[in-house]
Amino acid sequence: MATPRPILIVEDDAALRATLAEQIAMEGDFTADEAESASEAAAKLAHADARYDAILLDIGLPDGDGRDFCAKLRRDGKRMPVIMLTGADAEQDVVRGLDAGANDYIAKPFRLPELLARVRAQLRVFDNSEDAVFTIGPYLFRPSAKLLLEPARSRKVRLTDKESNILKFLYRAGGKPVPRQVLLNEVWGYNSAVTTHTLETHIYRLRQKIEPDPTHARLLLTEGGGYKLDPVAHAQ
Repeated sequence: MATPRPILIVEDDAALRATLAEQIAMEGDFTADEAESASEAAAKLAHADARYDAILLDIGLPDGDGRDFCAKLRRDGKRMPVIMLTGADAEQDVVRGLDAGANDYIAKPFRLPELLARVRAQLRVFDNSEDAVFTIGPYLFRPSAKLLLEPARSRKVRLTDKESNILKFLYRAGGKPVPRQVLLNEVWGYNSAVTTHTLETHIYRLRQKIEPDPTHARLLLTEGGGYKLDPVAHAQ
């Protein structure tokens, strides 16, 4: 099972925010963090360890219009999907929200299964877009381009399709070890002709590309009968 993906809920209605967070967490695909204002959301997003794969954003915030906050996120280079939540669903409101950079717009009251289905749909699009960039150790990982960029050394590391998928799935695990068989099934599918030796070979080649010393891996680690990414590892 894939690791739950983090969502930031920006909503000033405390009861609705808490209910959303609780129901999202129970659903299993996502974890939820909360902010009651644009300023609190901005502070959470600015944190060095911040990672949110999507944002649920209310329009009517106590310190501003959610659409203005969304537009600022886009100006600041934040590309994760943003789904607007609002009671104003007239055509001009929808257009304003989308023009501000929102990916989708859902009117209150809404059904949670529909909201989560829209989040999943936007994440599928985002994960395969040119905008998807993830930080892995000293690298910026662009899955769509099958590329790792190492800005400090002005270096590019080209990946195969399988190597890119391995890294993407391990990144989604959030630093937790993924058993070999789970990783094998996720990357290759349930193909009885593929063995864990195939995975180990790909891990070996991947380490040759990304580890300063492949014999002493510090980024792509073997642990607990599987593999994990060390989220704080840096190249020397």
